[in-house]
Amino acid sequence: MRGVALFGILLMNITSFGMPFAYSVPHIYGGATGADLWAWIATSMLFEGTQRGLFSLLFGAGVLLLTERIDARGGDASHVFFRRNLWLIVFGIVHGYLLLWTGEILFFYGATAPFVYAFRKATPRTLFAFALGGLLVGAAWNQLDAYNAIKKHTAYQEARAAQAAGATLTRPQTKALKAWPALVDEMNPDADKIRDTLESMRGSYATVVAFQAPTVAHHESWFQYRYFFDVWSLMLIGMALFKLGLLHLGHPRGAYVWMVVLGYGIGLTVNLFEVRHLLTYHFHTLARVQAEVTYDLGRLAMTTGHVGLLMLFCNAGILGWLQRGLAAVGQMALSNYVSHSIVCMLVFRSFGFGLYGHLSRHQLYYVVFAIWAVQLVISPIWLAHCRFGPLEWLWRSLTYGVRQPMRRVARAGHDDPLVAPAG
Repeated sequence: MRGVALFGILLMNITSFGMPFAYSVPHIYGGATGADLWAWIATSMLFEGTQRGLFSLLFGAGVLLLTERIDARGGDASHVFFRRNLWLIVFGIVHGYLLLWTGEILFFYGATAPFVYAFRKATPRTLFAFALGGLLVGAAWNQLDAYNAIKKHTAYQEARAAQAAGATLTRPQTKALKAWPALVDEMNPDADKIRDTLESMRGSYATVVAFQAPTVAHHESWFQYRYFFDVWSLMLIGMALFKLGLLHLGHPRGAYVWMVVLGYGIGLTVNLFEVRHLLTYHFHTLARVQAEVTYDLGRLAMTTGHVGLLMLFCNAGILGWLQRGLAAVGQMALSNYVSHSIVCMLVFRSFGFGLYGHLSRHQLYYVVFAIWAVQLVISPIWLAHCRFGPLEWLWRSLTYGVRQPMRRVARAGHDDPLVAPAG
C-alpha cells in the first residue's frame, strides 16, 4: 500500500515538477484539450488528494509498528520516536530548499507526528472520535475560505451594479471592487508571471533555490499550521485501522467490499460533479471556489475506496510479482520519494535536461511511468542485498546514534537473503 501511495504521489506532483501553475487548472499551462484534458480529468477524478491521504494513514499505522516493537523489547519508545521525527523534519528542510521540491511532505509528517504519539494506546473508537473532530475542524476551515471567496464575488457584483446605476459607492463597495479582482489575479497568473516563473525555473541551480525559497518557507510554516488537522486526523485513522486489523492480511473481505462500494460510490459521484462544474464554466474562478465546497467529502471517500481495493488486492494473492515489487518500493519509501525529486530535478532543470515547461501535461506521465518501472525493478534488487534503502539506513543510524549494518547476511539454513532478520 505504501508503494502504491508513493507512486500515486508522484503521479499528482509531476505537473508541479514539470510546469508552472498547472496542478489544478489545465488551461493555464500544459494543454487543456485532447489527451491533456483527459489526463487532468483522470487524475482529478481518481487520485486528487487521495495519495497523501493514503500516505498519512500508513504513517499513523507505522507509529504503532515502531513503538509497539520497541515496547515489546523493553526499550524507551519515546526517545526513539521523537529523535526519528526530528530528523525527518531536518530531511524535509533539506529536501525542500536544496533538492528543490516545494511540495514536500517530510517536514509535515515529522512536525505532526509528535501530536499523535500520545494516542498510541487509545482504543479505535477514541481514535476515530478525535480524527472526526479534527476532520470537521479542517473541513469547517475550508468551508470558511470558500464562503469568504464567494462573499467577495457577491459583494463585487453588487458594487458593479451600484456603480453602473450611478450610485455613490460606500467604502465597503469600493473595497469590494478591488477584493474580487485581486483574488482572480492570484488564482489566474497572467502571461508576465508565467514568463517570469519559466525564466527563473530554467535558470541556474542558485537561481532556482533563491526563487523557490519563499514558497518552501511558506509551505513549511503557514501550510503546516493551515492543514495540520488534515494530516493529524488521517494519521489517527491509520492507527485505528491498524488496531482493528483492517491493514493486516487475512481480515474478512466484507469490510473492504463495503469500503470500495461506499467510498467509490460517494467519491466518484462528488468528483464527477466537481469536474463537470469546472468544465461547464471553463474553470472560472467562482466555479473553482464553489468546487472546493465538496472537495473534502470526495477526497476522503475516494481514499476509503482505495484502501478497500488495495486490501482486496493484497488478500487475493494475485500478481505476486507486482505485490512484491510494490512492497519493496514501500520499504524504501523515503529513498524512493527523495529520488523522485532528484530525478525530476535532473529532467526538468537547466543543469539537467532542461525540460521544464517544454512537455505537455500528458507527456509528463511518460516520465512518471519510466520512474515507476525503474523503481519496481531496482527496489527488490537493492533489498535482496541490503537491509534498508540508503536514506532509511541514514535515518535509522541518526535516530539510534549508531551506524547501522547495511548488508544482509543470510542465516544458516536459508538460501533467500530476504528472510534474514531485520534486527
